[in-house]
Parts: sequence; C-alpha cells; structure tokens
Amino acid sequence: MNIGQAADASGVSAKMIRHYEQVGLLPAARRTESGYRQYGDNEVHTLRFIRQARDLGFSIAEISELLGLWQNRRRSSRVVKGLAQAHIQALEAKAQELLAMKATLEHLVHCCHGDDRPDCPILDTLAGSAADPEPMQLNTAEAKGRRQKTQFQ
Repeated sequence: MNIGQAADASGVSAKMIRHYEQVGLLPAARRTESGYRQYGDNEVHTLRFIRQARDLGFSIAEISELLGLWQNRRRSSRVVKGLAQAHIQALEAKAQELLAMKATLEHLVHCCHGDDRPDCPILDTLAGSAADPEPMQLNTAEAKGRRQKTQFQ
C-alpha cells in the first residue's frame, strides 16, 4: 500500500510517517520504480504501535526503546514496566507543573480588577514588575525544577 493508504490504515498522517522514518522509528519504506513508498501490514502494525505510544505521551526516544523491546521476544517485562513507571512519574511531574501554573493564574486573575483601568497585575507579573510577584516566582521555580528533573531522567 502507498503512504496515503498506510496513513488511513494506521491513523498516522503521511507527514508523521515520513518523520518516523527520518528519526528511525520506522525502517525506510520499500520504493517502487517510480520512487513511491510502499508499506505492508508489518509497517502498519508498527505505526499503530507508535501512535498508541504517542497517545500515551511517550517521547520518540522512549518509543524507540519500547519498539526494540516489543520486537525482542526475549525481553524482560520488568524493563517494560520500569519504562512505564518512569513515564508515569514524568506525567505526574507535568501534572503538578500544570496545577502550579493554574494556581498562579487563578491568583493573578483574582488580583486583577478586570475593569477599564490600565493597571493589570497579570501583565505586571509577566513583565516582572508586580508588587506581589511571590506566588508566581514560587510556583514557576518549583515547576522549572520539575521540568529540569524530568528532562534528564
């Protein structure tokens, strides 16, 4: 099948199929004499695997590792479980970061009069000139620490 048919069958866009080939998640497709990519059931199955992993938020590097484990029948499920547990921890950190951002924005919205006056604590805080920037600095510092921690895990 051609790339459009593989995209329809897998739920992955043609653009992303080319990207996955480029980054090595999917082997380079066979080509017709005229240069068109050709895919079989195995490639579509792999694309579905990739799509499911992306839907769960796994990174390209994590998906590459998961693909290797999936294709290795002698794998240890302990390794797969460990990857999934590490991903859960990263998702939890992201969720906490989002909650911190939400709390900061709620605080700023509460402090903003939302009237015709030009004074706006939201803009002042974003510009770093708020009279009470404490909540934003505290929450974003915590979030930044979490971001850095999860990036290097």
